[in-house]
This record gives sequence, C-alpha cells and structure tokens, in this order.
Amino acid sequence: MAIFKPFRAYRPLPNFAKAVASKPYDVLSSAEAKTEAEGNPHSFLRVIKPEIELDDDINQYSDEVYQKGAEVFKSLISDGVFKQDDEPCFYVYRLTMNGRQQTGLVGCCHFEEYYSGKIKKHELTRTAKEDDRVRHVDSLNANAEPVFFSYRVHDSLEMVIEEVISADPKYNFIADDGIQHELWVIGEESLNDRIESFFLEVPDLYVADGHHRTAAAARIGKKRKENNPSHTGDEAYNFFMAVLFSDNQLKIYDYNRVIKDLNGFSALELIGKLNDSFKLLDKSDQPIRPSKKGEFSVYLDKNWYHFAFPNQQRSDDPTKNLDVSYLSEQILEPLFDIMDQRKDERIDFVGGIRGLGELERRVDSGEMAIAFALYPVSMDELLEVADAGKIMPPKSTWFEPKLRSGLFVHELD
Repeated sequence: MAIFKPFRAYRPLPNFAKAVASKPYDVLSSAEAKTEAEGNPHSFLRVIKPEIELDDDINQYSDEVYQKGAEVFKSLISDGVFKQDDEPCFYVYRLTMNGRQQTGLVGCCHFEEYYSGKIKKHELTRTAKEDDRVRHVDSLNANAEPVFFSYRVHDSLEMVIEEVISADPKYNFIADDGIQHELWVIGEESLNDRIESFFLEVPDLYVADGHHRTAAAARIGKKRKENNPSHTGDEAYNFFMAVLFSDNQLKIYDYNRVIKDLNGFSALELIGKLNDSFKLLDKSDQPIRPSKKGEFSVYLDKNWYHFAFPNQQRSDDPTKNLDVSYLSEQILEPLFDIMDQRKDERIDFVGGIRGLGELERRVDSGEMAIAFALYPVSMDELLEVADAGKIMPPKSTWFEPKLRSGLFVHELD
C-alpha cells in the first residue's frame, strides 16, 4: 500500500499563477535565477533561491538566506498573491511539452514510507545538498517544491484522472519556455476519498526526480516526530508534497558525458582503442544520436563516431545491464581512469534536453576534449533497479518536462 493524502495547499490566485510559477531550485544557478526573476516581484525563485534577494557576495548557505525565503513567502501570502485552500484536496497537474502530455496527481506522501522502503530510490544523495533543503524547509515551515514520483499504472486512478480533466482547469498558462501547465482542484470529498483508497492498492512509489528533496523531507518528519512528546502521527510534518505520475506518463531523456582530457592519448590513438573493442556503425561530421539500447556516440576532433557495445550476457544485477554502466566499466574506467563519476572533476554531465549541439559546443570551445552520447534509460529499467534496491550510476536519468515550483505549497503545521 502507498499512503497518499490530500492537503490544504497554499496556491497563487489564478491571475498570479504564471508570474509565480518558476523552474525548480536546482536547475538554475543563483545568477541565472536572479536574471530570470528580474522585474517579476512574484517569482517563486525569490522563495526557493532567496539569495537572489540579497547581496551578490552573500554565502547562499547563511542563516540570512533561509530566513529571507520565509519572509518572502509570508509577504506573498499577506499581499494576497497566495491563499490556502479551506479543505484538504488532491490536485491534478498536467504538463504539455512539444505536444506530449504528462498528467499526475498532487498530494502528500508519508515520510516513514521512505525509511521503510515503500518509496523506492535509484540514486544516492549528497549530505550537503540534503542539509541545504532541510534548512530551507525548516525555515519556511513548508514544502515549497513537490518531489516527482512514479507508480505502476493503476486503471482506476487513470479513470479518476480522466474524469477530473474533463472539466476546465483552474490554471492554464504557457510558460516562457513554451511548456503548458494546467491544474485542476479536486474539492469533492468523496472523490478525494476514492483516490486515497486507490493508492492503498498501489504497492510502491518510485522517486523519479527530487531525491535530495525527498531525503530532506523524510529527515524533517523524523526529527519533528522525535522532538514532539505528544506525537500522534496525524501532524502535517509527517507528510511531504509530491506529484505522482503513472509510469506510462513519463519520458526519460538521455544524460550524456563530456570529459576534459584524453588521459594522455591522442585523438587517433583513442579512436583506435575504441575501434578495437566496439563495433563502428558510422562516422560523420554531423551529429549521430544512438538509435537504440546498446549504442553510443562519440564526438571528438570535429567528428561523430557511432558505436555498438558488444553483446552482453544479462546480469542478475539490473544496474550492470544499463548502457551507462557499460560506458563506465568499458570506457571511462579503463581508458580515462575515471573511477568515481561523483567526485572526478574531469567529467561533467549534459542533459539530453540540451541536444547533441551542446556536446559539440562544449568540445569545440576547448572546455572539454571529448563527448559521449547515450541512449536513454527506460522506465522499465528504472523500476527494475529500484525494485532490486540498487543504485544507478550518477546522472543516469533526465526527466522532462520539469515541474514548476510555486503552484502549490504544503505547510508543516
């Protein structure tokens, strides 16, 4: 069973929704966020990246920054930009990008299901990033941004969602990046009860995007439980905000690699070594995208090389069957001496949404020496890894479209 409950969201009034809604805190640098929020006093970036409200030389992890985020959110409430719903509700959130729609349910999950393993993860987290979100949520006393979960498709839930979206949405706007955002509020108590009961039939939830926010939310719930001698289990801090999408709604993009040097090889020597171990499918001065699992492309010295990994014997460990693992074990480790992608400063990662042109740009500029393009991980592979309790190599999945922040906020008391 999965615990998923309605809640009384703070939401921007519909006429403010487009101005408020922002990209997530972790996809923009402070400088980018400041530029994006310029001239827009209602941008939610001022809440989730509050350092943009302060001097440029401020330490973004100082107490003043977290306090400023709480102050800005209180101002948005007192100024009438945000209002809290009178009764607990679920919400339906639909995003449309390049004609493809992705529709999910907004509600609250229970922190103890993260610790019990009912909420399954596929990535490791870094303590420093967790600590940052813990401090932000504690200072705000609210989950400002939802996490992004998935679950295996449930026919009854699909029918409920279809029923809800047959009506006009409460919000409907197209953001500056061209992505359409629509939100429906489910105010009918009996329908909310049905949704909650259907999730009791869902065996597990899966973190798709937002591992650090999930870990931070769980830590806050645990800490507040331990510090409350009158704890009952019904307090708002036991729950954290999530948008849940069935697995058939999601698309994973490739997550590619760029490396700063050739580890002492010349370009000719390196291509020779790749030719010795992998089947060369094509070579071109135009970008070549891997067309299926088991293929990868290399950009080096103004040329693209399209290779296939050798046929692999399927492993009982699902992480070993990922193309990103083949790349690590057969190329990055033996040829580049990159043993830990989380720590090695010679490697960087480029989300596939940026296109292969971004790989060319990074290499042609001289910033990087070589780029590797991969075929995307599938949702089936992600679920298989999570079900096995395994962890994917870093930067294995890139989900698009990203959820907008500021359309709903969950208060912790």
